[in-house]
Amino acid sequence: MSPQPEDALKRYRARLEAVLDELLPPARTLPADLHEAMRYATLGGGKRLRACLVYATGEALGASISQLDQGAAAVELVHAYSLVHDDLPCMDDDDMRRGKPSCHKAFGEATALLAGDALQTEAFAVLAAPSPVPGDVRARMVAELARASGSQGMAGGQALDLKAGPQATVEILEERHTRKTGALIHAAVRLGALAAQSEVPPELDAYGLTLGLAFQIADDLLDVEGEAVTVGKTVGADAAAGKATFASVLGVPAARRKARALYENALVSLRFLGDNGETLATIAYHAVERNH
Repeated sequence: MSPQPEDALKRYRARLEAVLDELLPPARTLPADLHEAMRYATLGGGKRLRACLVYATGEALGASISQLDQGAAAVELVHAYSLVHDDLPCMDDDDMRRGKPSCHKAFGEATALLAGDALQTEAFAVLAAPSPVPGDVRARMVAELARASGSQGMAGGQALDLKAGPQATVEILEERHTRKTGALIHAAVRLGALAAQSEVPPELDAYGLTLGLAFQIADDLLDVEGEAVTVGKTVGADAAAGKATFASVLGVPAARRKARALYENALVSLRFLGDNGETLATIAYHAVERNH
């Protein structure tokens, strides 16, 4: 009997924490400040949504958990680097992340910048290392993560976001956030599928794309309605910065309806998996109906 989805997610998070703790250099290894900052930014917090997607997708397609550790760790390392850089004063200028001071507040801007750089390069070193996944598949996974992280993915989305103003159409928002937020979520699904069977079913491609957009809409709603102590970061930041969001363009009720419609579409994409898709369905639910 397969584990219940919530139990599976707890197992994934605990395993990821152990994998990351092993992969990251010890805090006392020189340069100690840098390694401490890397561990501070990565360990002990976060939803681990992207890593859970790697694990859940791979297991749904028949992979062993050990085949999925590299992809899960790599995507979380890239995500951690992106949060460190996003919080910097030259980007979103946020003082709090995951319920504690942002990396640059705890270690200074220069060390935080270097920590983000090092986390990003560590992600690709992790994916390239020998593992139960064949070398040619690992090379495809490296390329997948690079595309999702670069100018056509997350970094490009951040560049668009930096120029964002108070006015936008839904289409402009979808283009921006399919890159900034959605690209790495989509890539996590693809990494799990590649590690499992070297190919990505089109239904899972659709699921990953849909989930990425739904997650961003939920994030926009939290920025309007959430409480900082629960969300774990500054709320109201988009409004203060004068940025258009799904909540401001559509209005809160319509944005919530759009997020839930995307969630339903994600569930449709998972039907081909039968019961094996239950954990992925649960991840989609948490991505949309969340308070942090």
